[in-house]
Amino acid sequence: MQDHARLNAAELLLLAAIWGASFLFLRLGAPAFGPLALAFVRVAGASLFLLPLLAWQGGREGLQELRRGWRPLLLVAVLNSALPFAFFSYAALSITAGLSSILNATTPIWGALVASVWLGQRLDAGRILGLLVGFGGVVFLAWEQASFKPGGSGFAILACLGATCCYGLAASATKKYLGGTRSLAVATGSQLFAALALAVPAAAQWPSTPPGPTAWLSAAALALLCSGLAYILYFRLMQRAGPTYALSVTFLIPVFAVLWGLAFLGEAFTLHMAAGCAIVLLGTALATGIVAPFGRAKA
Repeated sequence: MQDHARLNAAELLLLAAIWGASFLFLRLGAPAFGPLALAFVRVAGASLFLLPLLAWQGGREGLQELRRGWRPLLLVAVLNSALPFAFFSYAALSITAGLSSILNATTPIWGALVASVWLGQRLDAGRILGLLVGFGGVVFLAWEQASFKPGGSGFAILACLGATCCYGLAASATKKYLGGTRSLAVATGSQLFAALALAVPAAAQWPSTPPGPTAWLSAAALALLCSGLAYILYFRLMQRAGPTYALSVTFLIPVFAVLWGLAFLGEAFTLHMAAGCAIVLLGTALATGIVAPFGRAKA
């Protein structure tokens, strides 16, 4: 049992480090590619990584799952990959990796809110408090930094929140429409159909100046590490340790994103950001039931 616990902890840290690094790679790749082209390269590359794995693991039946479930997979692909990847790429043009990752930590808050409306999951007093605290943290973070002038951070912050709202919608859509579909098929389909959805917009916005080696390496890392390998680790943790344990990666991602941004981009991490991060993560813990101030937590 201890060996399993150590393995789970090691994979959780690895997953947090990879997803934390995604915000660094976005900062390096987005200026050269632009948001839509970078999002397309990311999902297309992840598709090329995941499709052979699905064919190897599931054979013909694995690929048939993609064909049979193409409609819900397309919906999840747009909500879980195409839109949020483009939104975060846009945000990377004007705000730091650390701030983007802190805003990304609101994903479980949106997930709880969407599930309560769409799936009828009850929100107790502790979870409602978490929603209020989490969104209060976002307001606290944005109050000092948001500017809606051209090139300002206000639209970037809204883009991050739009991405996390999409993630919340995708979680409920996956549960409602893809409950019987294998996790690897969902992961593969979400990348493949996202690539199809982004192909035309990305072609229209493809950069006139060819991206350099750093941008291409960043895009490859986003595709192979942050989408391909990360999905495998995440779904394996979900199956082996449960959703609550896997969800705890949310609390570690900003730590790694800030470290990567500090080490490779020289980004500052201010006391204001630290306080906002603490408020957002407290709200996330309350909204997901990890912390229950009024009784036992409900995972």
